[in-house]
Amino acid sequence: MRRLPPLSTLPVLEAAARLASFSAAAEELHVTHGAISHQIRSLEDHLGVRLFAREGRRVTVTPDGAALAEQVRQALAQIASAVEAISPKARESRLTVSVLPSFASRWLMRHMGGFLEKHPELEIHVQATIGLANFTSDGVDVAIRFGKGPWPGVHVERIAGDSHFVVCSPEFMKKHKPKTVVDLVKLPLVRADFEDWARWFKAAGVDQVPRMKGVEYNDAAMVLQAAMDGQGLALTRRSLAESDLAKGRLVRPFDVEIAAQESYFLVCLPQHRHSRKITAFRDWLFSEIEWESPGSHANRTTVVEDFDHEKLPPAPKVHEGLKQSAKPRGATPKVARLEKRK
Repeated sequence: MRRLPPLSTLPVLEAAARLASFSAAAEELHVTHGAISHQIRSLEDHLGVRLFAREGRRVTVTPDGAALAEQVRQALAQIASAVEAISPKARESRLTVSVLPSFASRWLMRHMGGFLEKHPELEIHVQATIGLANFTSDGVDVAIRFGKGPWPGVHVERIAGDSHFVVCSPEFMKKHKPKTVVDLVKLPLVRADFEDWARWFKAAGVDQVPRMKGVEYNDAAMVLQAAMDGQGLALTRRSLAESDLAKGRLVRPFDVEIAAQESYFLVCLPQHRHSRKITAFRDWLFSEIEWESPGSHANRTTVVEDFDHEKLPPAPKVHEGLKQSAKPRGATPKVARLEKRK
């Protein structure tokens, strides 16, 4: 290890430089003015560098002193964070959640205030990422994943399924007035996943997927925003679009809705699944899910390592697709499972 100056002098330097006063630093650190002056002198002698300019009773930090004080400040903050991270009390009061950026921005942010009201004792950290948490080196306590699984070595609990339908902005609807699914061939389609569009067209009675025009994004939230901005028709998930539909920022031009092939899952390490903070988050999350029928919550499946996708509750049933004369919007949309056509 490199030769270090007396470590007791470093907090003194940081305080004196930040407060621009030996007296204020002495008060903050609960020592005498003379002790502060002595520590600074000791550090300067060790380094061979003047850290403060003295003019009578007034002191001014030098450029070298300011630069060193800033580095010391960052190092002390890192040490404090590391100590806090291994403190059992701190770990129990801090909840780190890993979640897809689209779900974080379109659903979790709108509801998180309710969780904080119920659990003000918890400090919440949300990591919006497409990467899978490993729950060890990344500090993540619990994750919300959208997929099919399996994920070995973790506790997995199904939260809810989802469904896909087409949306656009009211202005786009008024301008282009798409009346049938065939009309979509002429219009720009905002997309993130070709396979879901192909399934949706099949459900609507179009076996040959038309050549798609429009922008492709790699994030579902970006797709929704593009639709609201009038860039085209977008295929979205019910969980992400419900709020914007309710507020009139999006409309549904067609009554065709297909079940998603993926589900939302709560994921954590098996040994932590009964911890107080994860239990609180799980119970709150399940109580907030509103895009599935209430009865569907009773069918959730919990798995620790041997994930069996066949044991998951069935997706909502979907009707056979509305052919090319797609039913105009107005009635409550039906949701139907896609089945192989005979």
